[in-house]
Amino acid sequence: MRSVFADAGYWIALLNPKDELNQVAQKVALNLNPVHIVTSEMVLVEVLDFYSTWGSALRSYAASAVEAVTKDPNVTVIPQTRDLFRRAMRRFKERPDKDWSLTDCASFLIMEERGISEALAHDRHFQQAGFQALLRTEQT
Repeated sequence: MRSVFADAGYWIALLNPKDELNQVAQKVALNLNPVHIVTSEMVLVEVLDFYSTWGSALRSYAASAVEAVTKDPNVTVIPQTRDLFRRAMRRFKERPDKDWSLTDCASFLIMEERGISEALAHDRHFQQAGFQALLRTEQT
């Protein structure tokens, strides 16, 4: 089965019907089935961080959604380990010419290790790193 990596922007767009990428994210997700989604604890932290100031209702909704993602048998959530953190830091330091976040660097490492070339992402950083950002492709 085909595997794709899901970035925070994808999860954020799916959770918010008013997000400018909501319909794109839904359309891409429907067109990919069947697909196995790989994401990371670092990505899910970004999702929760994003919704942390949106009030108690959206904060609770986001927490429930992230819990559901972690229990979904069609989603693999890669844990944040000390080793992954160190390797992501190394990538972060090796690319001072890019404005990649530490989470981006960890995501790229996960994708490389698992042979994943496509990301449910709009973030141009995925394209800079040589991956296909499916939410950007859909809009062009």
